[in-house]
Amino acid sequence: MNTLKTISYGMVGCGMMGQEHLRNIALLPASRIAAIFEPDAAMRAECQKLAPDAQFVSSLADLLAISDLNALVVTSPNHCHADQILTMTQQTQLPILLEKPVATNLAQVNALRQVAANHAAPIWTAMEYRYMPPITALVNAAHAASDTGAVKMLTIREHRYPFLNKVGDWNRFNLNTGGTLVEKCCHFFDLMRLILQEDPIRLYASGAADVNHLDERYEGQTPDILDNAYVILDFASGKRAMLELCMFAEGGRYQEVVTVVGAQGKLECLVPGPTRFWPAELGDPPVAQLIVSPRDAMQHGAPRSANIPVDAALLQAGDHNGSTFYQHQKFAAVVRGEGSVEVSLNDGLKAVVIGLAAEYSAKHGVAVDLRGGDYAL
Repeated sequence: MNTLKTISYGMVGCGMMGQEHLRNIALLPASRIAAIFEPDAAMRAECQKLAPDAQFVSSLADLLAISDLNALVVTSPNHCHADQILTMTQQTQLPILLEKPVATNLAQVNALRQVAANHAAPIWTAMEYRYMPPITALVNAAHAASDTGAVKMLTIREHRYPFLNKVGDWNRFNLNTGGTLVEKCCHFFDLMRLILQEDPIRLYASGAADVNHLDERYEGQTPDILDNAYVILDFASGKRAMLELCMFAEGGRYQEVVTVVGAQGKLECLVPGPTRFWPAELGDPPVAQLIVSPRDAMQHGAPRSANIPVDAALLQAGDHNGSTFYQHQKFAAVVRGEGSVEVSLNDGLKAVVIGLAAEYSAKHGVAVDLRGGDYAL
């Protein structure tokens, strides 16, 4: 067992999401931010407020040259992830927590599959949605199947706000993000695989850019990211799943609604959006709920709901209902030699491939087979 007392983290990129990681690492016992590589001056200034004792370096090479790091956290823009991981895994055996999406195109996916097959040190893909307390409760209930019977259908609906402004507006173009169905929705495709416990075999997607960013121009170019879509996925067992995404629907009480249905009943998970976006004049922000609805109310009772509150300090530390903290707890256990990786690099790659296939389907109006060809899982 590792006797490591304090974990010293090295951060690669510290923009909006990286700063959420900084705030959550600060809540962990025996953890410190030792070094940060962040090329943007404004983001460095913000990071210094959160990690005043951290050493700032000017390159990834300088970060990897620091001898007393115990773990690395990658929160750079999407299109940087693959090249940075390829460099890091050639030069270090430190455990790595890598923000999603792990890649933005199929060439990167193929290169990282080699890393996943051959790199011995832990690489954890940061799929925060798995660790939201209400989602965790839903997953556990779905796997127990005592309320639903065998799961047959899964729907994930996200009605949310548009993409926020990022450094250099990198998130306005598919080339940098992988596309909305990769950037935003790889989380949901990962959840589908987790809840249904198998890989999809086929998908069809329909999507468009109808409302957001249409009047924006960057060096004469109009953003090309989708702002709404449907994706339907088939599984070999006969299970089916659907994603409904709308990024101009932030006015609702709940941002995500996840529904799992079996022959005996259904589960519904209602997840509010970031606390900081809830208008104070509307009162207290909504609390996540898990609703269990038996099919036979006479025998099993009426639908019942349970609030699943999240600690206020964790809500203040980030936009993901406390999940970043719980994820870091588990990753820290891996670093200490006391736990195992729960979301592998391969998990992250499969979520990206599904997202890329969905982008292709939406663009070309065709179903995509995920059992072979370019989009084989």
